[in-house]
Amino acid sequence: MSTTPDPVHRPSAPTDGWVVLVPVKPPARGKSRLVGLDDDTRRALASAFALDTVAVCLATPGVAQVLVVTDDAGFASSLLALGAACIPDGDSGDLNATLRQAAAEAERRWPTLRPVALCADLPTLRPDDLADGLVALGVATGEAGAFVPDAAGVGTTAYAAAYDRFEPRYGGASRRAHLDAGCSEVAHAPATLRRDVDDLVDLQAATALGLGPRTATVVAGLGML
Repeated sequence: MSTTPDPVHRPSAPTDGWVVLVPVKPPARGKSRLVGLDDDTRRALASAFALDTVAVCLATPGVAQVLVVTDDAGFASSLLALGAACIPDGDSGDLNATLRQAAAEAERRWPTLRPVALCADLPTLRPDDLADGLVALGVATGEAGAFVPDAAGVGTTAYAAAYDRFEPRYGGASRRAHLDAGCSEVAHAPATLRRDVDDLVDLQAATALGLGPRTATVVAGLGML
């Protein structure tokens, strides 16, 4: 069932709100942990996850811009069609370097916006839930920033900090890394903001929450709906 509204078009030079930074691996390389699925299905799911996530960001109150970082020029055209801005990934082997690069570019383009990094594999996310999460991140953000832990309580799905203090620590046990760095944890964020999808168990849990339209179409073809 589709839960994602049509994206809204953003003003060309917003002066308030959030800029969401979304790193997207080329779908051909993404979601290798979805063991048991063929390459075409993994590619389709990775694409659907990212498109559903970005569409929700664009439809969320308080989000002024969405900046996607990806090295897949063909897929970037699909993201541009939604209304996102896209830049190539100059540090494709280091997610945190990629996000710092994205924050620097966002500051150059939109210096008055607040940056927030968001995973691209949140296919259950809804605009109201993201809006609530952003409010909570804004309240919690101190000098070291704030973050939302994933559903497993190990990783991170969202991280926010001022441009001049933007130091994400994604990868592995990133929840602990963010806590050790002094970041504030938004532990009671909506479930759809914490439900990233890395494997089939995650996908089943996401399906129970309700999927975005593109992901739902792919999952229906797998007989999981």
